[in-house]
Amino acid sequence: MRGLTEANLKTLAGPRSYERGLGYLDAVSGVEVGDGWVTASVNGTERYEVELALDGPGGLSGECDCPYGLEGNFCKHLVALGLTVLAQRESLPQQRKAARGRTQNLEAWLSALPKAELLALLREQIGEDRQLRRRLELRAASARGDFAAVRARIRDLLDIGAYAQYGYVEYADARAFADQAGEAVSAICGLTGSARAGDAITLSREAMRLLGQAVESVDDSDGWLGQVGADLADAHLDACRAARSDPEELARWLVGHALGDLDGLTDIDPLDYEDVLGEEGMAVLRKLAVEAWRGNRRSWAEKHLMERLAKAGGDIDAVIAVHAADLSPNGHTHLVIARELDTARRPDEALRWAERGVGKARDARELSAVDTALVDYLCDRYAQGGRLPDAVALRRDNFGARRTLLAYQQLRAAARAADCWPAEREGALALLRADAGRRQEGWYGGSVLVDALLDDKDVDAAWRAVGEAGAHDRQWLTLADQARATRPADALGVYLRLAEPLTKQTGNAFYEKLVSLLLSIRDCHRLLGTPKDEFTAYVTALRTAQKRKRNLMRLMDEHGL
Repeated sequence: MRGLTEANLKTLAGPRSYERGLGYLDAVSGVEVGDGWVTASVNGTERYEVELALDGPGGLSGECDCPYGLEGNFCKHLVALGLTVLAQRESLPQQRKAARGRTQNLEAWLSALPKAELLALLREQIGEDRQLRRRLELRAASARGDFAAVRARIRDLLDIGAYAQYGYVEYADARAFADQAGEAVSAICGLTGSARAGDAITLSREAMRLLGQAVESVDDSDGWLGQVGADLADAHLDACRAARSDPEELARWLVGHALGDLDGLTDIDPLDYEDVLGEEGMAVLRKLAVEAWRGNRRSWAEKHLMERLAKAGGDIDAVIAVHAADLSPNGHTHLVIARELDTARRPDEALRWAERGVGKARDARELSAVDTALVDYLCDRYAQGGRLPDAVALRRDNFGARRTLLAYQQLRAAARAADCWPAEREGALALLRADAGRRQEGWYGGSVLVDALLDDKDVDAAWRAVGEAGAHDRQWLTLADQARATRPADALGVYLRLAEPLTKQTGNAFYEKLVSLLLSIRDCHRLLGTPKDEFTAYVTALRTAQKRKRNLMRLMDEHGL
């Protein structure tokens, strides 16, 4: 019970669902307390069944069959049940004790029943519960070694027909179908446990194929069938270990599966079978993977399998060969190869691959198409190796191709390290001035020239630039903030202009921006030494015009405006 508190309910549900749950307290009915769980019905849009686990391994948790609850959320109906239980917390220990007593009494009664009565009771339940009947039929077929019957039942369990309307299983029925498919996996595991692992291998592979067909017609948004596929893969591996599968046959199947359409559903890793395959099987696996890759070097599946096997075998040259067979035009693959070589402690080769990835683009003056991560990697390597002029040259070319503030900042850092920033800066600003002269009106981000000058804290040059090329409001604000101490009159004009449109907006975000501007305006008046009543008159007029905006008035009060 320690986990069931109002605070925990609010944490699990979130403030919104918790508040909504308060309105459903009168909708809770049929509360049943067990030993560690509580169930009930809650009347909402429909009648929903809810269950709280009070002290499970993960603490307090719950399930509800409402749409929001089926997505795995702790919904308002669970909140309502939790609060209902809390209202009777004093009697809960006694109710749990009574539930334990009922369970013990039931077990004692069942244990004392004659075989005939037990069978009669079981037959009655089988007649009423279709799922129970299916599970027991499957166990019976497995126990008597009826492979054909087990196969037929597994096919039935993986058939969407009972849940599909118009040939498709909707989201609301996906969980039920997944539970049914899970019974097939349990049956296959049971075959392995009863020394029939060979049959389990055959049926698990067939089940993978059937599940792959079914998933195309199921809304598996919550991934239930994905979990069934993963469980099926585990069942196959366990069966292969128990049956001591033929290494060559298993290797051929694994390669075919990894390169087929079902791999994404079961996510089988051939390397997990290394202990089953042994040296002989692994050799066949590698041979088949190489043949498949050579036949289709650009296929993701073939490349991925080859890369996994090469890495597992510590063959870095094979890993590089896989990547080198399909080099991306933007140099990203060159970067991947360089990092692999770094890991293998082959830095000189790594550097050559990185330079090769950048080189063609530099020669063709198309550096803007190159992965910036590759440029960063190469510049870092140049800096580490004391090749500062090379780092500056690459940063210069990168800036010339991209003309962004980030590229400017990177060029500045490299040039300062090489003690040549003044000359590099002049060339970079010349390019940005040329761009600013060609700028089209309405460019939201504003001139990069202005951003660069502001980043350099070159206030006077930035004022000249905004006068010639214009600027975005965010740039004007940054410029005014930087210039306020030395050019308070200019900054004041900017603040007043930016404040005016904010007075026509509503919302706390706008109010906070306006108050920030008002504080800056006040500071400008102080620096200019203007009469105090000038700013006071401005604020008084603003308050009069905006008096209906209570949150704005409160913010102004808090800041002494």
